Amino acid sequence: MLLFLCALPMWLGAFFTVLLPTALAMLGPIVVRKRYPLSVLVKNNEIAGFKFATVGVIYAVILAFAIVAVWDKFNEAEALVLREAGAAATLYRISAADEPDARAMREEIGNYLTAVLEDDWPKMAVSQEGREAAKALDRLYAAAMRFGEGKRQAVGVEIMKELGAITEARRGRLHHAMGVVPPALWLMLVFGALLTIGFTFFFGLENLKSQVTMIGGLASIVFLGLFVIISYDHPFTGEVFVEPHPIKAVLDDFRAVETLSAAQRR
Repeated sequence: MLLFLCALPMWLGAFFTVLLPTALAMLGPIVVRKRYPLSVLVKNNEIAGFKFATVGVIYAVILAFAIVAVWDKFNEAEALVLREAGAAATLYRISAADEPDARAMREEIGNYLTAVLEDDWPKMAVSQEGREAAKALDRLYAAAMRFGEGKRQAVGVEIMKELGAITEARRGRLHHAMGVVPPALWLMLVFGALLTIGFTFFFGLENLKSQVTMIGGLASIVFLGLFVIISYDHPFTGEVFVEPHPIKAVLDDFRAVETLSAAQRR
């Protein structure tokens, strides 16, 4: 369900996550008022008001914590993509030689980045792992090992360091693509929203329209917070997602350099 909501266009996701629940919340006090007269509900104001304040503060803290957490994870996913692109660029420069093993390594770097763009990114949008990208990474390791044989120890260590950075960054973004908010926290967020808004149904104001309007304002703020969390929960899904621009830029640079080198060899 969360992945489905994340994949929706922003306007449609806002409708299902904010507008529709808010409209239903505004109907709540009208339904309760038909069952319980104002004289009964007024008696709840003092005691229920104290309890509502406690519940509201607790839920506000949880909601704010969740928003900050998903924002941090989204930024972390962006940093992982930058790290992966930077490590690939470093490997390319290390292998900037005209020997066959160096050319083979550069070719495998380009193949891996292409597989990341064409295989990993579409699969991450549905919380899956790209198999072709994994195979391309294996071939890159093999080419790097062949290129590193016979080189100075410092070169071999640097190659393995950058390969490790690529692997770590890829595993990190694949993990983030599965969703960053745990199910237990989602349960607390949803239950807390229902409890917080449901509390307001049992207050008694003489002006029902004013009560409905205030409940609508409260509900819209709560559901907007949940909408923000849903939008950022899967960093590679939907309209709010981590874009592969750093990797694409590195790959474009590789292709430009290779095209120029090929023209010079001719």
